Amino acid sequence: MTRPCVLALGFFDGVHIGHGGLLRRTRETADRLGVPAAALTFDTHPDTLVSGHSVPLLNTPEDRAALMREYYGIDEVLTLHFDRETMTQPWERFAEETLLGRYHAVHLVCGHDFRFGDRGAGNPEKLAAFCAQRGIGFDRIDVIELDGAPVSSTRIRALLEAGDMAEAVRCLGHPHVLTGPVVSGRHLGRTIGIPTANLALPPQLLCPRHGVYAALACFDGRRLPAVVNIGSRPTVGGTHVTVEPWILDFDGDLYGRTLRLEFYTFLRPERKFDSLDELRGFDASYIDDTRSQIIRQLAARLGCGEAALTDFHARKACGSTQAVGFTFRYQNETYQYDYKNKEMEKING
Repeated sequence: MTRPCVLALGFFDGVHIGHGGLLRRTRETADRLGVPAAALTFDTHPDTLVSGHSVPLLNTPEDRAALMREYYGIDEVLTLHFDRETMTQPWERFAEETLLGRYHAVHLVCGHDFRFGDRGAGNPEKLAAFCAQRGIGFDRIDVIELDGAPVSSTRIRALLEAGDMAEAVRCLGHPHVLTGPVVSGRHLGRTIGIPTANLALPPQLLCPRHGVYAALACFDGRRLPAVVNIGSRPTVGGTHVTVEPWILDFDGDLYGRTLRLEFYTFLRPERKFDSLDELRGFDASYIDDTRSQIIRQLAARLGCGEAALTDFHARKACGSTQAVGFTFRYQNETYQYDYKNKEMEKING
């Protein structure tokens, strides 16, 4: 940062609702002071160096930054390299030289359990006193609970490893996001009518429970329903973990492009089928399950049961075979849903 800012402090893995209170306060304070809202994170999880154990992450740094901008309106996400020099730096020096000197913070916001500096000596109480002495604003945000338990990245990691994607999404406050390049695969899906993309899973990320998920695939400003398989593909003798979205209402080549997946629900565990034909029939049944995730959200917005929404038809772009959304009927009126911006509107009576 080259000008004054309100600065949120933390690692922000997952950008969950526990981080949300902190990031909202940052945005609100920045608006009141008329300065940018910024967040400071690290390129490596501190525990990797502090404890010597690698921490499987929920997001890449790029996805963390995108989520903070998209859901909380953070103007700039600053990623600091975390190494032994950073880890062993006295907390006062880090606060003075980095937070105030390098990033020009005029107001700091941190969580109740924020620790920094050599041996974690820096904490919210010390940071509050430090800011008061220098006329810098400071906020400490209390723990956020859901169902009587704190929301944390550790809690969400456990949910994803157990395959409880729906509960993980509740704790996140948004779909679980995975972004990566589409790489070349064995092209077996096309031979059985299930053409899948192959997403390279970044090695530092946590792998959710192996199985099939309902998701949205995002690319080129579009959001399309997808059935996503995460696993080793035992039916075809796979030996390593892959992430393979079958993007519904799409027939095109995505190789070499970046794809963002937004996960909503776990559909079934990974299993070995006796043949590719059996796999095709089994996974084709999940098309409706995936679409129903969107329909359930629309019904909730309309305040009705899912059965009240009827007469679904795909909407296609002019001169194209690609679906851009769908129309449906509710109480004798027609609505349309757009995959790209996830907006619903009434189009006639």
